[in-house]
Amino acid sequence: MLTKRIIPCLDVDHGRVVKGKKFKDIQDVADPVELGRYYSEQGADELVFYDITASYEKRDIFINVVEKVAEAVRIPFTIGGGIRTTDDFRQVLMAGADKVSVNSAAVKNPQLIMDAALRFGNQCVVLSIDAKRNGKGSWDVFTDGGRHNTGIDAIEWAKKGESLGAGEICINSIDTDGVKQGYDIALNKKLSETLTIPVIASGGAGKMADFSEVLKAGADAALAASVFHYKEILIPDLKQYLSDEGLPMRLV
Repeated sequence: MLTKRIIPCLDVDHGRVVKGKKFKDIQDVADPVELGRYYSEQGADELVFYDITASYEKRDIFINVVEKVAEAVRIPFTIGGGIRTTDDFRQVLMAGADKVSVNSAAVKNPQLIMDAALRFGNQCVVLSIDAKRNGKGSWDVFTDGGRHNTGIDAIEWAKKGESLGAGEICINSIDTDGVKQGYDIALNKKLSETLTIPVIASGGAGKMADFSEVLKAGADAALAASVFHYKEILIPDLKQYLSDEGLPMRLV
């Protein structure tokens, strides 16, 4: 059985880590490089950095931050936000990132997934999906930081992403984001049963049991932000708890 992963998520806005609820009420948290170093030392398995306004503002990614993070951490990290071309992939990977996450640009140009996978390898390509329940028993894909409903079915889009060459799917539930009432278990279970590539659950962690629930539902990794940023949950304690729950973990 593959080891489950715990992944802190750092949403970065103009060089600072920020956090909100349901993609709104954004508040300043910390310096991304210092926070990344802290999580690396704490025993996080990976890190994810999202430039949360790059796509909406149609500007380039924060390459200087990527380079500083690469120097500071000893674990794999993913960069997302503002990635529109394979040259953007190359620039971020050359700056030291291990993986690149695409969201809005991939919806607008699915060929980007295939082109990046062929050029850099599937393991470098993470398809990030922002999904929201639609009242019809399924989930719609949103783009531009949760601002635009595409009307695309999230499960079908994840399947297409896998077929195009994405190495992982990161599924973020807008309904549960930042609310700390638990992950969207139905969404993560459905994706885990449908796909053969790893699923990273995102949005809603509030207590240790939330991580256990989503990982036991089939997610390969659990991503969270505020519970880690504000030290409500410490990663070594969480991983020990999950191990005691019978989940295979890389203990610190």
